[in-house]
Amino acid sequence: MRHRKKGRGLSRSPSHRRALLRNMATSLFQHERITTTEARAKELRPYAERLITLAKRGDLHARRQAARRISDREILGKLFDDLGPRYTERPGGYTRILKLGAPRKGDAADMALIELV
Repeated sequence: MRHRKKGRGLSRSPSHRRALLRNMATSLFQHERITTTEARAKELRPYAERLITLAKRGDLHARRQAARRISDREILGKLFDDLGPRYTERPGGYTRILKLGAPRKGDAADMALIELV
């Protein structure tokens, strides 16, 4: 039985996985589009969308909660000043995952593009 086994391990320890998601979310908010593996993109989507929902709230507590996950103050400012207000009318679904079709050359991993809508 796989009770309470939500999410992908991504072949990493929990602390490494947490760091990976933080760095990928920071890059996503900085560039608004990143190319990664399909499994990583699917794990990043709910992580990033929760942060955008916090940015939509925009209060001090939400900013502090997001600052626990995004360490770059410049990107945190962009998240709350630009991205949060951009999605005020949208009830969810802030990211899009596009499968690229061509596998990665080194290990034939399925690649995907994750971008902000």
